[in-house]
Amino acid sequence: MIQQIDYFVIAPPLALAVVAGLVLLLDVFLPVGTRTRSVLGLVTLAGVVAALGFVIAQAVSGTPRATFCVPPDLAGGGSGTLCSFVADRFTTAFAGLVLVAALVIVLMSMTELAGGGIPAGEWYFLLLCTLVGAVTLPASRDLVMLVVALELVSLPVFALTALKRYDGRASEAAVKLFVVSVVSTAIMLFGVSLLYGISGTVYLSRLAAVLSGGIAAPGATAGTHSTALETAHGLPAVVTVGVVLVAAGFAFKIAAVPFHSWAADVYQGAPIPVAALLSVISKAAGFAGLILVLVTALAGQSSTWGPVIAIVSALTMTVGNLLAMRQRSAVRMLAWSSVAQSGYVLAPLAIAATAATPQAATGTSVAYLVIYAAMNLGAFAVVMLVSRTAARNELDDYRGLVFRSPAAGIALAFCLVCLAGLPPGLAGLFAKIFVFRTIVEGGLGWLALVMAVNTVIGLYYYATWAARLFAPTGERALRRPSPTAWLAVGLALGVAILFSVAPQLVLDMTSLSATG
Repeated sequence: MIQQIDYFVIAPPLALAVVAGLVLLLDVFLPVGTRTRSVLGLVTLAGVVAALGFVIAQAVSGTPRATFCVPPDLAGGGSGTLCSFVADRFTTAFAGLVLVAALVIVLMSMTELAGGGIPAGEWYFLLLCTLVGAVTLPASRDLVMLVVALELVSLPVFALTALKRYDGRASEAAVKLFVVSVVSTAIMLFGVSLLYGISGTVYLSRLAAVLSGGIAAPGATAGTHSTALETAHGLPAVVTVGVVLVAAGFAFKIAAVPFHSWAADVYQGAPIPVAALLSVISKAAGFAGLILVLVTALAGQSSTWGPVIAIVSALTMTVGNLLAMRQRSAVRMLAWSSVAQSGYVLAPLAIAATAATPQAATGTSVAYLVIYAAMNLGAFAVVMLVSRTAARNELDDYRGLVFRSPAAGIALAFCLVCLAGLPPGLAGLFAKIFVFRTIVEGGLGWLALVMAVNTVIGLYYYATWAARLFAPTGERALRRPSPTAWLAVGLALGVAILFSVAPQLVLDMTSLSATG
């Protein structure tokens, strides 16, 4: 039987892959120079816009569509169709987040590459490959595609980090990222192999049915588990090991404690657009995969992973905030702040499978992640502007930024206020309220208390940085930034302001759910 492919469903990653090939061809045949770098950047930008257009079209259609499906006569027992690629609200939400963030990062890249020290063709090709994986991952509905998509997100980032040649910190950051990613992939694959060995399937929906006892495992009758599966809890300890290993693999990707130690060194050593990519796109892909695995495939095992996620969430937000307080480097502070924000995103997932409304719990995490991404991109865009005149890029270099460059200073102040959850950054305030309300309603009062304490801790270092922006100074003004740098700042700030003046958009996101 010939496999029928719905090309509209796979249009976003397909468009990005085609443009990636086009960028390589143009880089080969066009002469090296400033004009070629600009052309490659514009082609990359056009590819991202085209992919975003397809995602918007899928969202507007409102009907979930799937492709790469198993024919009914080969699907075996159980209900429902087994598909590897699904475009639903969950998919379009994450794909839209990734591609809007990609627009900002491409604009930042055009500024970063203007000096000519980094090969533009390789840079944009690797960036597009990462985007292909990041757009594919939330649509993946089997374990194999999840792992492949996650690696497609991770592998190009090693090279992007190391493309800043003759920079020792960049090389060190690339090696650290490579080692961490290899270890996390090995752990995750071990967990995946255990789950596959127990269930006999790689499809998330079928895996959920087998592990919850809805259908038979290999060698068992319908509605029962095999002899090997029959324990006090209906499943052997190896399932618990598999669940924990898969969750640990994703924890590496989102820099959750205790798998967080790589974040600050890698962020500081990488070019700033790559640090922004790791902070937003890579993190979003990691959370998309984690939500799919936990909520869609392993909902029946929530008694195993729920308490673990709650504890990891509390440790992540606490360690991230405490380490951020000690930083003097702007990028390192954003790195540890990013770790702390991961803890806030994780909190609702701890009760996602057991809550009265699991969709609301999952949607709260997605909404917080979207808001955090907008604010963080704005902060990184301004940090890139300052880095052009301050090589060390420490917090003291931002003293008096509002007077030296009013637009950049006010933009950074607004983003920091939003990240702290203070007015007029209503988006950040509402996001924290939604998370707090969700975990209280889910019965995790102790986690809500930890979050409240950490929110106060976060206020300290965000307010300290923001205060420096308004301190008087006699330093020279910033070097005149390129138009693309200001476009990056403007786009990120525009999204942040949109969420702040229209909080209903955030409320709408809380209806999102991960479907299988």
